[in-house]
Amino acid sequence: MPIKSLIRTVPHYPKPGVMFRDITTLLKDPVGLRVTINELVHRYTPVKIDRVAGIEARGFIIGAALAYQLGVGFVPIRKQGKLPAETVGHDYDLEYGTDRIEMHVDSVSEGEQILLVDDLIATGGTAEAACNLIENMGGTIVECCFVIDLPDLGGRRRLESRGQKVFALCEFEGD
Repeated sequence: MPIKSLIRTVPHYPKPGVMFRDITTLLKDPVGLRVTINELVHRYTPVKIDRVAGIEARGFIIGAALAYQLGVGFVPIRKQGKLPAETVGHDYDLEYGTDRIEMHVDSVSEGEQILLVDDLIATGGTAEAACNLIENMGGTIVECCFVIDLPDLGGRRRLESRGQKVFALCEFEGD
């Protein structure tokens, strides 16, 4: 089953001209969700991974299920101020302003192999910030994994230009 067929497109969200790719329709489909996780498990089972790091919020869903199936721990990467214990953060630029992501200081240890997961790669700003955050903690990014790639927005190229391997299960052309 092609998972792409289960992803809803919401026109003009969150602003006019944007075609929002919504995985909630994929997540609610039991076969689609199983196929998605199984494809990722098949890809990453032979790879040495110590932890899966998921970017808030949909990256938590895919990342936690994948970590469970791989038998490794899960690390949440969240927006500033959302984690309860001591955190380390990384600021990054947005189109208009800046943002910050954080993780707990004890989430990643020196030399650990980390798989970064999110639902979608668009411009790559948040994923790049997450890579920087993990690497600053001493972790090594095994690969950046996404359900969807929007290649016209350049996120994959952005990550690859900094030496990251990138994988996506499907892609949608355009914005």
